[in-house]
Amino acid sequence: MSAGHFRRPALPPQQDDNPHGLFEESSFAVLFPKYREAYLRDAWPAVTRALKETGVACELNLVEGSMTVRTTRKTHDPYAVVKARDCLKLLARSVPAAQAVRVLADDVQADVIKIGGLVRNKDKFVRRRQRLLGPGGATLKALELLTGCYILVQGNTVSAMGPFPGLKTVRRVVEDCVKNVHPIYHIKALMIKRELAKDPALAGESWDRFLPAFKRRNVPRKKPAKVGKKKVETPFPPPQAPSKVDLQLESGEYFLSAAAKRKADADARATASGDRAAAKAAARAAPFVAPKEGGGGKKAREGAPPAAAAAAAALAAKLKKRAAKPAGERGVGLYARQRVRGNTSGAPLFSSALATGRALSLSPRPPTPAPGPPRARQGTRTARAETSRAARRPSGRRARRPRGAPSRRGRDAGPCRSTWTPWRRRWTGGWSP
Repeated sequence: MSAGHFRRPALPPQQDDNPHGLFEESSFAVLFPKYREAYLRDAWPAVTRALKETGVACELNLVEGSMTVRTTRKTHDPYAVVKARDCLKLLARSVPAAQAVRVLADDVQADVIKIGGLVRNKDKFVRRRQRLLGPGGATLKALELLTGCYILVQGNTVSAMGPFPGLKTVRRVVEDCVKNVHPIYHIKALMIKRELAKDPALAGESWDRFLPAFKRRNVPRKKPAKVGKKKVETPFPPPQAPSKVDLQLESGEYFLSAAAKRKADADARATASGDRAAAKAAARAAPFVAPKEGGGGKKAREGAPPAAAAAAAALAAKLKKRAAKPAGERGVGLYARQRVRGNTSGAPLFSSALATGRALSLSPRPPTPAPGPPRARQGTRTARAETSRAARRPSGRRARRPRGAPSRRGRDAGPCRSTWTPWRRRWTGGWSP
């Protein structure tokens, strides 16, 4: 279908084409959002002048939030009221008034594309709508240049104004963009078509061999590591849990008297307390239970871990080796073993030494005598008293320095003098206790 198929022929002057006007009045009303009220109030005089040239009357109702257009006796073009309705739709979708009044021309059409219901996920919708705009609006500007249309993305709609072929292309690009097809593919195809249209030799041929064929690739998503079982959905609600009164009725407790209820509660508490006491007694007695005998047989060794089995085998080999030694070499110290290894004469080294037990000091050592009382000077009363006191004192305690004896700090220190106070004992002199 060629581009000329959508081109409307130029009409003669409206007065000559329809001199008698319209016999019936037609009207359309369009609602606008609250945030457009201030702008429409300021731009409404310009809209009224533009519609008056086509013989269409308009009205702005701020109370109801609506705009209305209707035909008058001066309206000669019956399609003018439809054009005026499209102008109001563009104004309601945030198109500036200077651009919206261009739709009143015969070669300009309008289209409002709804994209809000194409994607359920709001985050995906926002990202794909931003993809249509491009960085800094570059993608939208390229699309406007290639299609010859004015495009405005606002909320859940895309408003477009231009010729019919351009509007058709814009709708296809916008819907594919929201369906996850990047606009750059369409832009490349439009640029190629624009260059092929300049060659008159290719006007009657197919351009499919010149256009790029982009294959849609589905990237497999990573499956979750663990997928839970789906619950069986049922339209019936879950059964209601029994109440406390229902449980009492079922067990018969509801019909018991107050005294019987108190007795039953006391019995239940006594039973629970006895069970807890028995469990605690068993836990306390557990460490004192003797292990079972005869558990170290061959089967137990076979079930032991490798490290324990290896240690047991090494110990058994060591004991066998020690048992194979002569009786004279058992229990000999390290020094004696070194002497045995260094003996190259072949004579028995321990034949007489082991018999007597004196050469290798194997006989027991005599006990150390207990320390006796300290020796005191004879001939003085203090010394005799100290000697008798030391004899009565048990062995192992240090002898106390006798009163008046010289200090341990030096020979020049004088006798120890002490003074008594009611609250503490103060020592003065050459030494302190």
